[in-house]
Amino acid sequence: MLRRIAELTLRRARALLLLTLLAVAVMGAVGSGAFGKLQGGGFEDPDAPSSRAQTLIDEKFGGDHNLVLLVRADEGGLRSPAAERAGRELTSGLKAEAQVTRVSSYWDRGGAALTSKDGTQALVLAHVKGDSTTVSEHAEDVTRKWAGDRGALTVRAGGPAALNNDVTQQVSGDLAVAEAIAVPVTLILLVIAFGSFVAALLPLAIGLIAILGTFAELYLLGSVTDVSVFAVNLTTALGLGLGIDYGLLLVSRFRERLSEGDEVPDALRTTVRTAGRTIAFSAATVVAALAALLLFPQFFLRSFAYAGIGVVAIAAVAALVVVPALLAVLGHRVNAGRLPWADAVRRPEAPLWGRLARTVMRRPALTALPVLAVLLLAASPLLGASFGTPDERVLPEEAESRQVSTALREDFAGNDTDAVRVVTTGPVAKGPLDAYAERLSRLDGVTRVQAATGTYTDGRAARPGPAEAALGREDAQLLTVTTGLEPKSGAAQDLVETVRDVPAPGGTEALVGGTDAQLVDSKRSIGDRLPLAVGMVVVTTFALLFLFTGSVVQPLRALALNTVSLTAAIGAMVWIFQDGHLSSVLGFTPMPMDTSMTVLMFCIVFGLSMDYEVFVTSRIKELHESGADNRTAVVHGLSRTGRIVTMAAGLLAVSFFAFATSGVSFLQMFGLGSGLAILIDAVAVRGVLVPAAMRLLGRSAWYAPKALRRLHARVGLDESAPGGTDGAGASGREDVEKAEKERASAGV
Repeated sequence: MLRRIAELTLRRARALLLLTLLAVAVMGAVGSGAFGKLQGGGFEDPDAPSSRAQTLIDEKFGGDHNLVLLVRADEGGLRSPAAERAGRELTSGLKAEAQVTRVSSYWDRGGAALTSKDGTQALVLAHVKGDSTTVSEHAEDVTRKWAGDRGALTVRAGGPAALNNDVTQQVSGDLAVAEAIAVPVTLILLVIAFGSFVAALLPLAIGLIAILGTFAELYLLGSVTDVSVFAVNLTTALGLGLGIDYGLLLVSRFRERLSEGDEVPDALRTTVRTAGRTIAFSAATVVAALAALLLFPQFFLRSFAYAGIGVVAIAAVAALVVVPALLAVLGHRVNAGRLPWADAVRRPEAPLWGRLARTVMRRPALTALPVLAVLLLAASPLLGASFGTPDERVLPEEAESRQVSTALREDFAGNDTDAVRVVTTGPVAKGPLDAYAERLSRLDGVTRVQAATGTYTDGRAARPGPAEAALGREDAQLLTVTTGLEPKSGAAQDLVETVRDVPAPGGTEALVGGTDAQLVDSKRSIGDRLPLAVGMVVVTTFALLFLFTGSVVQPLRALALNTVSLTAAIGAMVWIFQDGHLSSVLGFTPMPMDTSMTVLMFCIVFGLSMDYEVFVTSRIKELHESGADNRTAVVHGLSRTGRIVTMAAGLLAVSFFAFATSGVSFLQMFGLGSGLAILIDAVAVRGVLVPAAMRLLGRSAWYAPKALRRLHARVGLDESAPGGTDGAGASGREDVEKAEKERASAGV
């Protein structure tokens, strides 16, 4: 297949480039509509009990209070005439808003409970209608109109709707800043890495095609299913990163063959057959890792699979078809616009990497054990890791919605906004409902229970008022279980499980919702599917690497080393973001690791690590198949690929590290962790642990049972001509002969 692609690009280069321009124009036109199709939210499992409870509450009771207006009187207190007038005006104005329902106010009859412990602050609660995307927009409109200075009152907005809007706005602004930093830096580094302005443009061509094509894909998917707006950011970062990876590999190999004296057609054929094979397998391994995200029910995670798989596949096609066509047209002009250091970066050999590999191969234990010890030490905080979901603490302390959440927790007794919600799926008679509410009110940690039959405290009931009466319907009952527990704490999560263990009243099903129940269900939903996702990644990666190498040992070695580097990076993030080290530098509040972002980081980084694994192993395998012994293949293979891998990793890490400038802690964690993992893999693993493992494994590194060797001979992708007489084989033999001379002169 790759041979046919090479011949096609040689014969029809200009026609292919013209078709590419037309395709890019179409993808750009279609993809421009993607942003209107994408949604916020998507962190919950739609089939979880808490999600089903929320759906019932929205349908039958007008939704939970998701907007909290925290009110403070400027002078004279809340009971002053001016404050009374302003408060009633605020309450009536909210009730008149088309997108607002279920307004409960301190200034309503029976609203005395909505005041702070010291009596200086009051609450106005409301439900803002809308789905996961529009509710934030509606909340922003409402708060812009009703929050701020209102004469005798100062009003601040909080609650889930305002919090989600603040997070979305903060993330959008932060990502714009991150891209404003990363893109110029990346462009400068690209020119430095390629040593030529013309060559540096080729990765950008891959990245542009991949990004526009994925935007078009997201538009189509967003028209038929839920897709997260955050998928856009992965598309841009991964599209540019893979463009750099694939562009570096292709251009470096093409230049190498030209420097060895090949004519342009021969250089292109060899480049497509060798580097093209590497790119095909590399893309497949990244896709395998990202496909595991499809197993999770949260559309936030699935969206990254949609975007990631699309951008990888399109980038690989662009690299295998468009770039060869460009190289066929450019020929030796690929080196046009050379910079003073161009000769150094164009040399195929990287002496530093060759010397490092040679040193490690001589003393594998002495060089590898210290590196392995440091990585295991970095991974050790994982033993104490705890996981949760985002809350107000992910925002900077000056964020208004975070300040409101803090005030609710510290200044108000029995905060209803963090209450456990229990909704029945059918009608319940007064007697069973009364008994059920009494039993819930006796549970440890419960402050009170509100139901249609009254308010219950320690099993004692008070007569229902207007607020309680609204909790009952003929076909369902809603109970509010208020606690004095820290939201999202272990005790709060245990209480959710305890409430769920209480038998439902009247033969119905009682669905438990609220923020603590959502956390419990989210952790369970991801945790239940995580072993299957990890197993899927391991099995597919093993199969692909076997097809690539023909060995059963190489996939096991790659999986083991990738696990070490990945756990080291995630362990470092636990040490920083959960344990609080560097919090004063990065400006975040320590909290449990974000479950979804940790899973996302695992899949993306694992895929990119395998990307670099394929880059290095491909050259080592090529030398090995050309007759080199294990030591020669590793040393010479690393000297030819080490610079490419470190350049690619460094350029991609810049894009991820730029996220550390964010004011949202989970985005900081994702960017810093991903960038660190990429650098650990490119330097410590590829530079030290891979040659050490290959030295210790020796000839067994390429072992496979006879049956599997026959299978690989039939289905493994091998673009070498029989007998190794093609350009790739000649290149490999030249490398072997050169390496043997170097070994002889060095006395190795």
